[in-house]
Amino acid sequence: MSAKGKVSVVVGVAAVLMLVVSVFAFSSFKNTDGGSCRRQIQIPDTVFQSSYIIPIPIPEKLTFAGEDVPLKYFDVRESLDRELQVNTFWHSQTVILLKKANRFFSVIEPILKKNGIPDDFKYLAVAESGLSQAVSPSKAVGFWQILEGTAKDYGLEVNSEVDERYHIEKSTEVACRYLLKSFQKYGNWTMAAASYNFGSNGISKQMDRQENDSYYDMVLGEETGRYVFRILAIKVIFENPERYGFFLDKRDLYPPYQFTEVKVDTAITSIAQFARQFDSNYKLIKMLNPWLRENYLTNKSRKTYSIKIPEKGFRETAY
Repeated sequence: MSAKGKVSVVVGVAAVLMLVVSVFAFSSFKNTDGGSCRRQIQIPDTVFQSSYIIPIPIPEKLTFAGEDVPLKYFDVRESLDRELQVNTFWHSQTVILLKKANRFFSVIEPILKKNGIPDDFKYLAVAESGLSQAVSPSKAVGFWQILEGTAKDYGLEVNSEVDERYHIEKSTEVACRYLLKSFQKYGNWTMAAASYNFGSNGISKQMDRQENDSYYDMVLGEETGRYVFRILAIKVIFENPERYGFFLDKRDLYPPYQFTEVKVDTAITSIAQFARQFDSNYKLIKMLNPWLRENYLTNKSRKTYSIKIPEKGFRETAY
């Protein structure tokens, strides 16, 4: 057979195979009622089915910190829709956040409750930092993205050796005080959340300029305009992850740190040597105490610090 003939046969076989596959695929998706293919696909309880991607459903009702979200307004609905699509289909990031939430929400939730802050504000920390010790381009730091000036105003220690913006418990306390102050100023939690991102002075100026006091009726720029909706989307997904295609077993979740605390009111010349006193190491001490910024602590003022020490065996038996 000539080369040309061989090519013709190969092309012919390929065409037949494609036709068979197409017919099989069509028949697989076709219902007995003869309706359109899209309607015939059996959608499971999740928003995903095999390789099919469908728009994320919008909840019929939604609240933030006990306050109704006006989803009857098309612009509000579409803003939430955007953030739901982004956070649902950004699979790797959302999976990691769900895993991390198991470790850190148990720290954040009781502090919020103690300070009278609605539980929904734990999702603000997710939106701010992804539950990581992030540093923003504007030099905001930690889970709650606190600026140095704000940190010092609220009594946190910030210097080259100690930066308590990285201290989860202490920074959460500061965030609570800031949010409570904003709530008292604006009278609702939604605006308190918006002011956390936009700044209290900025929000107040926009309220005067736009003669409005509702977040959902104001123009607050790209970042703050999306901010509360991002928090809402995170809440919706986190409260029902399987509905949005995220199936995590208990073993998949990151376990909370297990530790004891020791009081230190003297200098530490070497964090590594300090760690060895407790059968630990530099890495674990830094992991549990990210607010220690150097490999030593001069502590000239002889301040008493509480340093977390991993419980013996936790590293090996956490899972």
